[in-house]
Amino acid sequence: MAALPDCPERRELCDKVICAWMPMAGRIARNFRDRGEALEDLEQVAALGLVKAVTRFEPGRGCAFESYAVPTIVGEVKRHFRDHMWGVHVPRRTQELRNRVRSAIQQLDHRVDDRTPSVQEIADFSGLTCEEVRTGMEALESYRPLSLNAELGSGEDGYSLMDTFGVSEPGYDRVLFREAVKPRLRELPERERRILYLRFFKGMTQSRIARQMGISQMHVSRLLARTCERIREQVEEERGRRGRAATGGEDTP
Repeated sequence: MAALPDCPERRELCDKVICAWMPMAGRIARNFRDRGEALEDLEQVAALGLVKAVTRFEPGRGCAFESYAVPTIVGEVKRHFRDHMWGVHVPRRTQELRNRVRSAIQQLDHRVDDRTPSVQEIADFSGLTCEEVRTGMEALESYRPLSLNAELGSGEDGYSLMDTFGVSEPGYDRVLFREAVKPRLRELPERERRILYLRFFKGMTQSRIARQMGISQMHVSRLLARTCERIREQVEEERGRRGRAATGGEDTP
């Protein structure tokens, strides 16, 4: 398929091949069910892998389509798990250790009596070192981030993880913003200065500002974006100078 020119005939042929091999993609998706992802989503990912296989397949290389398509689809599904099923970025090696440890625990559960297999037992069974097993077990516990609503206490005095965080004070942020931009506002042209004042100090919408200024809402949006970007760059540049001065790199003006 990859060697064919992009034309209606090629697209029609690709569609026919995809439809013919879609059941195989579905079977591959079902092999990955019960791993925390909906089967419907897995089937969509497998279908995407099939489309990639069809469009990239080159018969001239002497390999059967199925031999090329299966690893392509499987790779797409595994990549989906790696990229989308972890709350934070985790190195591939750690993910592999997690999978091997999980598999070993599942199989050892049938051999031990009402207890969790020890680190040494898992290591002996899986061929991993004890340190690798511990890494895999930590990854098992970290596979999903703890919900902010998770109960940390018990009984009537229970509290959630969210309760342990400080409360953001939007008023404090506004004060910091205003103090940081005040010197910059004086340097702006009258129109830009008035638009910023109406938007951020008076809380007016862009459409209302546009009516008051006699220009389009789109024009107001562009002026706001451009002016805010200019002020942001100036504030960051000033912070950089102060930071360098604090470390002895440069004196503040």
